[in-house]
Amino acid sequence: MSEFDFTAVFSEDYLYFYEPHLTPERSEREVNLIWRLLSLQPEMMVLDLACGHGRIANLLAQRGCSVTGLDATALFLEKARQDAQAAKVKVEYVQGDMRSLPWTEHFDCIINWFTAFGYFDDEGNSRVLTEAYRVLKPGGKLLIELPNLYRILKEFCANSVTDRNNNYLIDRTRFDLFTNRTYTERTVIRDGQVRRMNYFVRHFTFTELRDWLLQIGFQEVQGYGNDGEPLTLDSRRMIVLAMK
Repeated sequence: MSEFDFTAVFSEDYLYFYEPHLTPERSEREVNLIWRLLSLQPEMMVLDLACGHGRIANLLAQRGCSVTGLDATALFLEKARQDAQAAKVKVEYVQGDMRSLPWTEHFDCIINWFTAFGYFDDEGNSRVLTEAYRVLKPGGKLLIELPNLYRILKEFCANSVTDRNNNYLIDRTRFDLFTNRTYTERTVIRDGQVRRMNYFVRHFTFTELRDWLLQIGFQEVQGYGNDGEPLTLDSRRMIVLAMK
């Protein structure tokens, strides 16, 4: 298994290049969808697992949920806390590892959004789901949003370039059929500096991820496509909802 340069991948460069795509309008739309799929209510205890810089967590807190955000990246958490303070909302931000969570039967709902799953070997990925199950209250729900494997295979693109103000993020990706992983060599050219890093993501069909979740103990698992529509071969994204 090749290396995953967590610190290099999840850095200020990541925020810089993804910022134009993660608009306030998009975040609002996604929070509306999360609210609907989870039947959220104010006061509910919600964990945003791999919360990044808090764009979802802070909006859920604005709507009255009691939100905790966990992420491994201190830089992202610092930005999340600053944004929460600016928005005058209270969110508990915790630096930690998704494979080892410091709670038990604590949350009504857990969100894992924007391809924040599949960063470990299969034992580690399964551990993330097991931990999510453990920290949910009985009757709690887990919501995961990730790429649709069928769409990746249909439109597989080995090379991509993102340009922002003549700064470049260049990805060279290969798909490994034996592991269902994409392996990416990423080069960032920004302000005259060149940085190189590697990362991988494990991808799933709905049936595979559903079977993992049922084996762990979840009672029911549902699948949706983009924006909560029915899941099809052409859905760019897949949303999986599991009930404890």
